[in-house]
Amino acid sequence: MTDGSDEQQEAAVDSRHTGPRPRRGFWFGLVVAIVKPFMLVFTKSDFRGQQNVPRTGGLVFVANHISHFDPFVIGFYIWECRRIPRLLGKASLFRLPIAGRIIASAGQIPVYRESAQAADAFRDAVAAVQRGECVGVYPEGTITRDPDLWPMSGKTGAARIALMTGCPVIPIANWGAQEVFPSYGRRFRIRLLPRRTMQATAGAPVDLDAFRGRPITAELLQEATDTIMKAVAAELGELRGETPPKELFDLRRAKADQQREDEENR
Repeated sequence: MTDGSDEQQEAAVDSRHTGPRPRRGFWFGLVVAIVKPFMLVFTKSDFRGQQNVPRTGGLVFVANHISHFDPFVIGFYIWECRRIPRLLGKASLFRLPIAGRIIASAGQIPVYRESAQAADAFRDAVAAVQRGECVGVYPEGTITRDPDLWPMSGKTGAARIALMTGCPVIPIANWGAQEVFPSYGRRFRIRLLPRRTMQATAGAPVDLDAFRGRPITAELLQEATDTIMKAVAAELGELRGETPPKELFDLRRAKADQQREDEENR
């Protein structure tokens, strides 16, 4: 854990995963120049499990989503693992006047939901993995609606990328971002001071051997995705010192139940 000066914090983080930095290019370098000082000034870092993130080669990392702030935490964590994160994000972010240009130029991947371009994100993610890059996916697709902020059941994109490319899937859990920027259903207010501790950890690659070499069906992808999400929940349980629920929150089922209840009450 790091909780001293900026220099002590950076040294403690860097000591976990030493080695040369990857070549980052101008635009990603600009992101680092903005985000890293911000994180060092306004947050503390408790980063663990960095040895589980391969230094080279294509991979997919999957993370829980608890706040609009956690992409900064996850991105900073991956950078401190000496990798350049290529996060899949909502297309609306890429349309922002200035930030959108920076995000796109820094190599992040837009996700066009429910449109003719919906397959582009998957295609771009596969291509990035095949180039040996470090691609990040939020399998939940949105900030968790679980009342206790545990991961929800996931969408199958990360599993499909992994099974098509043969790359490892690294489960990452983060905790603390919700104290800076509360999640859905909580009072909207950004709290930067006093500094909160951002926790993040990576687990060993998810064992997907039982799913490899088989026809990629919807059922297979869902089983693989469930395995991935259980691994993410287990890592979060380690961070929180709690036992994750046996059954993860299913947002689609919850919406269907709510709709049925609303119709019955009309």
